[in-house]
Amino acid sequence: MKDLGASCPVPFGRYDRIVLGHGSGGRLTANLIRDLFMPALGGEILSRLEDQAVCPVDLPAGARLAFTTDSFVVRPIFFPGGDIGSLAIHGTVNDLAVGGARPLLMSAAFILEEGLPLEELARIAASMRAACDRSGVQLVTGDTKVVDRGKGDKVFITTSGIGVVQPGVSLSISSARAGDRLLVSGPVGDHGIAILSVREGLEFETQLVSDSAPLADLTRVMLEACPSIACMRDPTRGGLSSALNEMAAASKVGVKLQETAIPIRPSVVAACEVLGLDPLYVACEGRLVAAVGEADAERLLELVRSHPLGRDAALIGRVVEDHPGIVTLLSRAGGERVVSLLSGEQLPRIC
Repeated sequence: MKDLGASCPVPFGRYDRIVLGHGSGGRLTANLIRDLFMPALGGEILSRLEDQAVCPVDLPAGARLAFTTDSFVVRPIFFPGGDIGSLAIHGTVNDLAVGGARPLLMSAAFILEEGLPLEELARIAASMRAACDRSGVQLVTGDTKVVDRGKGDKVFITTSGIGVVQPGVSLSISSARAGDRLLVSGPVGDHGIAILSVREGLEFETQLVSDSAPLADLTRVMLEACPSIACMRDPTRGGLSSALNEMAAASKVGVKLQETAIPIRPSVVAACEVLGLDPLYVACEGRLVAAVGEADAERLLELVRSHPLGRDAALIGRVVEDHPGIVTLLSRAGGERVVSLLSGEQLPRIC
């Protein structure tokens, strides 16, 4: 029989890298799930391998469900202080947490590029499991797709999360009121500059490490002790500036920041000066900013500083009636400037 030069479309054998067959839905997909994902991520519900996760949830009277979804395309996928796996868990947990929700359940969908080393994928899956355990959340369902070599960038991850908001908890971006104080839970800009330093091969006297961390326990402690918190945001893409501009616009209030009060690590300041960046626009992945009534602000600050994720927390400004929808900054030199929304994308692919 004449050799037509054709090859079998279904890969066989054992592989150390992702091949297109891992996305076929056939034997290689089953092997990937059985041999890599299930040992790392499998719990009772995920191990059933149903097309859906059926989960018992007991809700107190008056409780509500919170739901969020996000995608992660960070480059590089491993960075000081984390990786795309832990980042995907933390990012979704934090979106729930700053809404006052206790995270319960998550899903994860992986877009894998042909050629991704399975060892790297295993590291990512193990990191996700550790992040879930630390966050007190279950990953109960997921999906995997494979794209041609050169059509992706190793791995993209989409996560969705469900949490429970207890009765009496009501946080909203539109709830800030004039007179509220603004609290940030720690130094800003760490995550974005850590990513950029690795990507660009920059070296500084001290290693820059991402602040990526789950905020659910911190927000729980804050809300139990201080019900007067009006709203919380996690300053991810667009940094502290975007989070506060969004709050000011939604609440129809102004914001006045004190530059000397905002915690920023000297290494981040130095890196931003070299790169021509403003730290207020650089992403965080383990920080929050909260608006709280004047009477409770100092007490809340001490409480947050007693938590491992809030040791360097600070009160950084006030909510005001003046200039609604606008954020201003009183500089070290005594001048005042507008801190507007970021125009364009200064740091792509950081989350």
